[in-house]
Amino acid sequence: MSRSGRLVGFVLTAALASPLIGAGRGFSAEVQVAAAGPFVLPALPYAQDALAPFISAETLAFHYGRHHKAYVENLNKLAAGKPEAKMTLEDIIMAAEGPLFNNAAQVWNHTFYWNGLKPKGGGKPTGDLAAAISRDFGSFEKFREEFSQACQSLFGSGWVWLVWDGSRLKVVQTSNADLPMRHGQKALFVADVWEHAYYIDYRNERAKYVDAVLDHMVNWDWVAANLKSARTP
Repeated sequence: MSRSGRLVGFVLTAALASPLIGAGRGFSAEVQVAAAGPFVLPALPYAQDALAPFISAETLAFHYGRHHKAYVENLNKLAAGKPEAKMTLEDIIMAAEGPLFNNAAQVWNHTFYWNGLKPKGGGKPTGDLAAAISRDFGSFEKFREEFSQACQSLFGSGWVWLVWDGSRLKVVQTSNADLPMRHGQKALFVADVWEHAYYIDYRNERAKYVDAVLDHMVNWDWVAANLKSARTP
C-alpha cells in the first residue's frame, strides 16, 4: 500500500463524499499536518476557533494540538521498523493490543470526532436519519435523552457512540480507546467524554458540554452520510 493510502487525515467535504467514512474502513486524505512517519495528524475541517463559544480555541489548541498530535507521534514511534508501519490504521486497530492499539484507535477516534462536529450544527436531523432515529428510539427526544445519559453515566474516560448494529441504531459506550469497529458495529457519530475534551470550557460539568454538542455542534449531514454508507452492502 502506498504512503497516501495510509494517511488518516481528511477535510470535511472529502469525508462526506467518501463511502468509507463511518464504515470503519478508512479516512481519505487531502490535507494533513506533516509527521515523522507514515501516519500524520489530519487537519481540522474548520478553523480552530470555529466551534466557539461552545468549544473554545483554547480547548482545540490542547485537545487537537497536543493530545491528538501526541497519539500520532506515539503511533509512529511504536510502529517504526515494524510491519505496522506499512499497515492501514484500521488494520492496526483490528489486530493490535496494548500501546499500539491504544494510540492507533485514539488517532481514529479523534479524527472521527472532529468531523462529526461543525459550526452552527446541532438541532434535529432530517430525512432517512430522522426516520431511523424515530423507529429505533421512539422519537428524537428519547434518543437525545439516552445519548445524554450514556455520556453522563460513563465512568472515567471514554466515548459515547451512535452506531449502526447491522439492523438498527444503538447508543453504545466504550472506555478509554475502545471503538465500535472492534465489536462489529459501524460508527455514525461520537461524543468524546474524556475530561480533556471539555474541562477548560465546562470544568466538571460534563452534562453542559454534552448539551452543547447536541444542541449546537452535531454535523447531522455527516451522520446521515455515515448511515447511508453503513446500510450499503
